Amino acid sequence: MNYRHAFHAGNFADVIKHIVLVRILTYLQEKPAAFRVIDTHAGAGVYDLTSEEAQRGGEWLTGIARVMQARFSEATGALVAPYLDIVRAFNPQRGLTAYPGSPLIARALLRPQDRLTACEIEPNARKHLIGALRRDTQAKVVDLDGWMALPAFVPPNERRGLVLIDPPFEAKDEFERMAEGFAAAFAKWPTGSYLLWYPAKSRRATDDLARYVAEVVSTGASPGKCLRLEFSVAPQAAGAALASAGLLLVNPPWMLAAELKAILPELEKPLGQGGAGRFRLEVPKP
Repeated sequence: MNYRHAFHAGNFADVIKHIVLVRILTYLQEKPAAFRVIDTHAGAGVYDLTSEEAQRGGEWLTGIARVMQARFSEATGALVAPYLDIVRAFNPQRGLTAYPGSPLIARALLRPQDRLTACEIEPNARKHLIGALRRDTQAKVVDLDGWMALPAFVPPNERRGLVLIDPPFEAKDEFERMAEGFAAAFAKWPTGSYLLWYPAKSRRATDDLARYVAEVVSTGASPGKCLRLEFSVAPQAAGAALASAGLLLVNPPWMLAAELKAILPELEKPLGQGGAGRFRLEVPKP
């Protein structure tokens, strides 16, 4: 899977991932103790939706653009409002011209005592990310491969926080590396929260990953909880653009499953392509 994120920024997968990211960080804010966000494959930070890449792909038009115009129930509107407010903050004028990536969304939710560690090794993306964070004292950009950083940076000094694992899936063994990297990190920090993103093009690969992660979580020294979410905007055709993506949530906030059951049905219509989308939310079995 060739994945230059400038072509895909603000698409349906970003919307789902970032709504979940914001909900998790919102819950972490409820306790006064500091937390750390570790983004293993951080990207460029902010994406120009007027760029040639974004215009050529146009995926944001059926992603964040639709969600910004959607009408939600009062309850769901309140749940997605923090995410949409962050996106609006990057677009002070009318219209959508920029979309924040995961590290900038996370940074928007840090309190003075919280910290962000963002890993990025691609030179241009790292340069843009450093510029976007503007030498922020609460955010550190690390020139280190995410798979090496994953076990190296846990547990953080704060002992609370979230690890976001969102690789580009350009290598054929990315699913295996994600499984191994998560297992190594969880062994060192079983009480941390983890958010793993993956493209859902191969049912065997995604099911194997979910089973493996669920087994690691359930049999660890400090067993945790796991939740699996997949969202499809259309049937996935061979060779076609990504139409289904998933998340594995380890040690999620206890109310998150109930919130997602309210949010996801209201995203099916605006994000669906050629019909309503569909979602899958379950507790994976080892």
